[in-house]
Amino acid sequence: MFSTIDAQHMARALQLAKRGLLTTRPNPRVGCVIVRGDQVVGEGAHLKAGEPHAEVHALRAAGDAARGATAYVTLEPCSHYGRTPPCAEALIKAGVARVVAAMVDPNPQVAGRGLKMLQNAGIEVSHGLLQAQAEALNPGFIKRMRTGFPFVTIKLAASVDGRTALANGESKWITGPKARQDVQRLRARCDAIITGADSVLIDDPSMNVRHSQLGHWQAKLEPQQLQQPLRVVIDGRARLAPPLQLLQCEGEILLATTEEYQCQWPEAVSTWRSAPHNGKVDLILLMMELGKRGINEVLVEAGASLAAAFIKAELWDEIVLYQAPKLMGNPARGLLELPEFAQMTEAVSLQFNDIRLVGGDLRLSLTRRER
Repeated sequence: MFSTIDAQHMARALQLAKRGLLTTRPNPRVGCVIVRGDQVVGEGAHLKAGEPHAEVHALRAAGDAARGATAYVTLEPCSHYGRTPPCAEALIKAGVARVVAAMVDPNPQVAGRGLKMLQNAGIEVSHGLLQAQAEALNPGFIKRMRTGFPFVTIKLAASVDGRTALANGESKWITGPKARQDVQRLRARCDAIITGADSVLIDDPSMNVRHSQLGHWQAKLEPQQLQQPLRVVIDGRARLAPPLQLLQCEGEILLATTEEYQCQWPEAVSTWRSAPHNGKVDLILLMMELGKRGINEVLVEAGASLAAAFIKAELWDEIVLYQAPKLMGNPARGLLELPEFAQMTEAVSLQFNDIRLVGGDLRLSLTRRER
């Protein structure tokens, strides 16, 4: 069904889509390549919500050469009017002869309608080429469209013996500078970062993304183009009050609580209240709320108790663990406050998806192992 040449052009489209890795939220990352004969006549990537989609950029570059050409797109062309007109319509007007999509758009407003529109206009249509790679580009968008929930990554850092801080609370620094720089890139691709009130009260963090620590992305992204993620603090008992380091950095803050605050917050701070669940903020309702706000990817950077709460509630998709070549010993603090299991069948089973060295530390990516 697909040739080697088809695969090469779709691989290029996927490469283009990565240009929007840090900037397209809440939209998906999409790339497009337009080919006429054996010549690439147009390329494009979606870079920011409200701006032209990948197909439009590629069609503009191709001009009249798009007529009779093949368009390779990493996601089904949209068929509805949003902030921009439908891309399927633009491809029809440009006179392309064939469209190859890596995957069908999970957005219920599209969900095959874009391909059907193209087909009805006499355009040859196919999909499924390099689909797994296309899905890996947009795990949060896909999950939110299918379930209403964002994709949740739990970030952890520990010594080889699974400790996160000394008994006296000292934890700077378990991992080295390269691992901490990698965390900045992880933050930058997420729409929201979640932590708990205890972490804020103890460490007074900024929870922001620092352009100077983005490695190769520094050259691709001007500081003003950097989109700060929504910083979410779970503060069930409404204990936080200004001043906080959080307030000194650009970007919005959401305080999730079960009680009323007795203080005034700056304009950048909003609050969200839920009825308590077992005396705490209801994490399921919070994830549903973030999904409604267009949050695709969430990074949980929290202490042992809150991180474990996400795992116990099965509100996670990936764990990224940075493991330092250190032994911190007993009674240093443990990684997660999970309940005691009576037998091995109760243990949370994981599988390794990626293992790599980051500086002198190990970076492990894990997901659930299906029983």
